[in-house]
Amino acid sequence: MEENQKSKNKMGVMPVGKLLANMAIPMVISMLVQAMYNVVDSYFVAKISTDALTAISLAYPIQMLMIAVAIGTSVGMNSYMSRKLGEGNTEAASKGASNGLCLLLLSAIVFAIFGLVITPFFRLFTDDPQLIEMGVDYLEICMVFGLGVFIQIGCERILQSMGKTGLSMVTQLVGAVVNIILDPLMIFGIGPFPEMGVAGAAYATVIGQWIGMLMALALVFFKEHEVKISFKNFRLCGETVREIYRVGIPSIVMQSIGSIMNVGMNAIFSRILMSNAGIATFGVYFKVQSIVFMPLFGVTNASMSIFAYNYGARNRLRFKKAWKMTLCVTAIIMSIGTLLFQLFPQQIVSLFDSEGKITAEGIAAFRIISLHFPIAAASITISVTFQAIGHGIKSMFMSILRQLVVLLPAALVLALVFKSVEAVWWCFVIAEFSAVTFGIISLTKIWRHEIEPMPDGAAV
Repeated sequence: MEENQKSKNKMGVMPVGKLLANMAIPMVISMLVQAMYNVVDSYFVAKISTDALTAISLAYPIQMLMIAVAIGTSVGMNSYMSRKLGEGNTEAASKGASNGLCLLLLSAIVFAIFGLVITPFFRLFTDDPQLIEMGVDYLEICMVFGLGVFIQIGCERILQSMGKTGLSMVTQLVGAVVNIILDPLMIFGIGPFPEMGVAGAAYATVIGQWIGMLMALALVFFKEHEVKISFKNFRLCGETVREIYRVGIPSIVMQSIGSIMNVGMNAIFSRILMSNAGIATFGVYFKVQSIVFMPLFGVTNASMSIFAYNYGARNRLRFKKAWKMTLCVTAIIMSIGTLLFQLFPQQIVSLFDSEGKITAEGIAAFRIISLHFPIAAASITISVTFQAIGHGIKSMFMSILRQLVVLLPAALVLALVFKSVEAVWWCFVIAEFSAVTFGIISLTKIWRHEIEPMPDGAAV
């Protein structure tokens, strides 16, 4: 029975090149569309004023934290489900999916409560009452009505663990298209909508997320899958929750570090360099760079399911072939990103600078930071490998190195020494080198002791 179940899952039998393309292309498309949520918000909010752009840039770390918890929990669920499916244990995979959705629901409730008392967060960075008011208007809506993004991400990972990335792409596309359509209507008061400013951007975002969530739930519950979601399995099982969070908590921490890094960078710009333009520039960069990183994450997220399945199935040749192809594809993606940011920074930044206040800072930021993109391809591929085979702690430590332990001290030193926003951008290059060095050393040891001893397995 178990062998028969394995044979039905394409991750164990489809040629690796075709499998990676089959799974990654829909995910790349869906994640590119997902990246448009924040990029489109920023584009239209920038038309209001640079202050409005600064306000939502200050709000962004909390949005990142919400997504970090959603993605981290879902990564743990995905890894658990993929390993169980690789073993042929669909019952355990089904319990993991149901428990994972329950954990995501509880997480959304916690964030909604904190969303009602979010004002003190903005006072950490500014004393400007207008910035605080706009930031609270935007972020409170995103947090109180944030359930959509949690459940949508969870359902997408359930579908991905079964290799059905085409279905997960549909939920992303629908939600993002709704957001893109509603943004200008609700921000500027077009048609039947009143003019709501930054609050309109927030409402457009959550409406898109909820519509995506409803479609994702329909695809998970009402289509025929090898994994069955049941409300009976919503009762949390201690062993299953531990397995989910064994990979999930390091992933949450890893994702959350990006939020902490954003808070730290905003603090350096606002309290040390006294530069609201620096905050706005960093906010624009961080959202635009997602257009480069989301294809990378689409490929590595697809690869993680392939890695985990074939690791669980003890198939060395398929695991190694998938890993080498992933590294090659991600390096190409990030090299293209570097080239675009080196050649066209002014054209990109000008889209978000209606008042001409951040173009000079933006050009320097895009050119300097993008130098680390090709290195990031290797770092993130290695990090995802750790997650897939149950070494989430090492993945977490890599993220700590590249986004916190090295990056923020380097940014602080550069700010204090050079008194310049432009100098601060070099911290990204410094941090990425440290992370990839640790990753290569750690993966080499794991590869020798855990991957090489596996049997060859099925054809690649």
